[in-house]
Amino acid sequence: MAIKAVFFDIDGTLLNDNKRVEKATVLAIKNLKEQGILVGVATGRGPGFVQPFMDNLGLDFAVTYNGQYIFTRDKILYQNQLPKSLIYRVIRYAGDKKREISLGTASGLVGSGLIEMGTSTFGQIVSRLVPKKLTKTVENSFKKIIRRIKPQNMDYLKTIMREPVFQIVLVATEGEGQKLRDKFPQITITRSSPYSIDLISHGQSKIKGIERVGDIFDFDLDEVMAFGDSENDMEMLTGVGIGVAMGNGQDELKSIADYTTDSNNRDGISKALAHHGLIHLDPEEGFKSRDDNFNKAKDFHLLMDGSVNHTPRLYSITEGGNRANFKVEEIVEFLYAASQGDHHDFTQSILNLHAAVDKAAQKVQSKPHPETPLVGEVDALTDILYFTYGSFVLMGVDPKPFFDIVHEANMGKIFPDGKAHFDPQTHKILKPDHWEDKFAPERAIKKELDRQIQKSLQRTQ
Repeated sequence: MAIKAVFFDIDGTLLNDNKRVEKATVLAIKNLKEQGILVGVATGRGPGFVQPFMDNLGLDFAVTYNGQYIFTRDKILYQNQLPKSLIYRVIRYAGDKKREISLGTASGLVGSGLIEMGTSTFGQIVSRLVPKKLTKTVENSFKKIIRRIKPQNMDYLKTIMREPVFQIVLVATEGEGQKLRDKFPQITITRSSPYSIDLISHGQSKIKGIERVGDIFDFDLDEVMAFGDSENDMEMLTGVGIGVAMGNGQDELKSIADYTTDSNNRDGISKALAHHGLIHLDPEEGFKSRDDNFNKAKDFHLLMDGSVNHTPRLYSITEGGNRANFKVEEIVEFLYAASQGDHHDFTQSILNLHAAVDKAAQKVQSKPHPETPLVGEVDALTDILYFTYGSFVLMGVDPKPFFDIVHEANMGKIFPDGKAHFDPQTHKILKPDHWEDKFAPERAIKKELDRQIQKSLQRTQ
């Protein structure tokens, strides 16, 4: 499918462990935006935390507080406050259970010093280093340290709750999640940290927020690529067209993602975007064409072959024959589609094709060829491109989205061993067993065709 929007979780995804955006990620976002692909974040963080990234990276929109507060750089698109009565009950629960608690307002999280430490750079690094089985021990130790410094003031929170509150963050072990769901059935509970949980309105989530943005900016969920690393990213990664788990992400998230990339400290975002053809790899040598489709095909061969040619060279008759055969197979598929399944018409079209080949061979051999063989190959391939574009013109079809769809499908031809496999004689890239189920482009092509047909009908009304 053609990707129209990309969303990033923030902590552990858009940010490395030093709370900075990798240089390669900044360049990747710039590249996406130059192509007209929308870019945003989907996070449990609040708008106050996210705003600097919106400005510095030129992001188009932000889904914050797990879908409760959505905005662009110049306006609020959606906000959903938690009921005051519910906030009050949760504050009382936290006081009775001696649980640290923070309230998420438009300006940021207010309340617990422990939660503030947990969401800091130091806290995020520590949480990644601590084994899962020691989470409760570390949590209890943090609580004792914070309370010795400054006990939490619940009365202050009751004052803060006069403002709109979009999310509640509560220190809680993983085992307490179900108890809280039973006690507060009108809320959704999600977790982005092993030490705390996020409480939002029932039915809200990152994926719901992305869906709302899509309704406004005219894209569907299957036209979205999303990146994440934590439990609260699971629904988002399974609900979009391409869900990418970071290499530093939770194992459970990796098991359900469409693709697992490198870590947040090793350019995981840019590597995944390049793998799926949304940005181009930049080899140290060689050139970048002004033809974006050429660059995508080059990325494909870099991924599959590991190398490409940077200096014009001539195809041998064997290699050239193999390349021509690939095209003939597509021509035969084209004729079969044109015959609309009629066996007689298809058979006759193949006979006509054989006759056309014989006629073309006679024509080519009957005229002089002052051009060099390299010029002849380039001239013929360019004519094939021109004829193909002309065919699209006469069909009334915009080919760009379909090229992107087929490119993304081709980028999925990596086998489970992490490598491309080739036909030993023709060197044609083979399809892994799962390719038809996960990457075959026909469904996405049909959807895009339906969209173009509907758009053309609207123009004629």
